[in-house]
Amino acid sequence: MLSKEELANLLTSDVEAFNEEVKGGAADLSETDFSNINIEGAVFNNVDLTSSSFSDSQLTDVKFIDCDLTSVDFTRSNLIECAFNDSFLNGTDFSYARVDYCNFADADLAGAIIREADLTNSDFSAAENLSASRFDDTTVWPDQDYLPEDFDSSYSDDLSSLKDDEDDYGQSEY
Repeated sequence: MLSKEELANLLTSDVEAFNEEVKGGAADLSETDFSNINIEGAVFNNVDLTSSSFSDSQLTDVKFIDCDLTSVDFTRSNLIECAFNDSFLNGTDFSYARVDYCNFADADLAGAIIREADLTNSDFSAAENLSASRFDDTTVWPDQDYLPEDFDSSYSDDLSSLKDDEDDYGQSEY
């Protein structure tokens, strides 16, 4: 197996060779910086990408199958026709990203950050823990048909339920 640096270089220079190299799975590309690159047609199968960065990148037809994408940075990226099937996206940051025609079948999105992202046409219907993601009122969601049945995409910044009653803060006896 090639080193992280060799695999990263192969990804940008020869996607077919990269796909062949990681085909067997279990590659470790954790903490690798893939920022500001264009990737088309790559297949990450059972690859550890924990804490890696794809920020400001263009990813087209990239498949992340059974990958660990915990805390991966996809901020300001364009993700077109990508697949995240059976992957862990816990704490993954999609802020300001365009995620179009992507598939999240059986992907675990607990703690994912999806602020000011455009998710138009992506399929989250079979995603897990989407309700445990963090999003805001500027997040653009796909049609309800592409969201889990129990998911509420409406955002509320009403924090009144978290405030204590003012009566609890009377004058101190000291």
